Amino acid sequence: MSGVPELHLRVILRWCQQRVPTHVRDQVRVEHRVRGPNVTIVERRPPFSPDLVGPEWSSRPLAQLRYTPPPPVAGRWRLYWADRHGRWHPLASVPPATTPAPLLAHIDTDPTGIFWG
Repeated sequence: MSGVPELHLRVILRWCQQRVPTHVRDQVRVEHRVRGPNVTIVERRPPFSPDLVGPEWSSRPLAQLRYTPPPPVAGRWRLYWADRHGRWHPLASVPPATTPAPLLAHIDTDPTGIFWG
């Protein structure tokens, strides 16, 4: 059990599915992984040469949403970004939210280029 509300996970799943058009999903995918109260958004790509590296798709972490369940405060989501060493840092310019939707919108627009480059 992740402790993340099921409705919020469905919002995240829907966002991931809508991020990449159907006709290019054989080239790139956006998926999510849940570990406890953390949801990591990842970009997945097929191997450049399956004969050399195998059939596994590569994954690149894009963002992490961290859920703090109630109490003491109503459940809150925070947005994190990964540095080049894979360490997660809170994105201080984005306030916590009670649903993941505003944080996903921020990832979508990516005004600083921190998620999509």
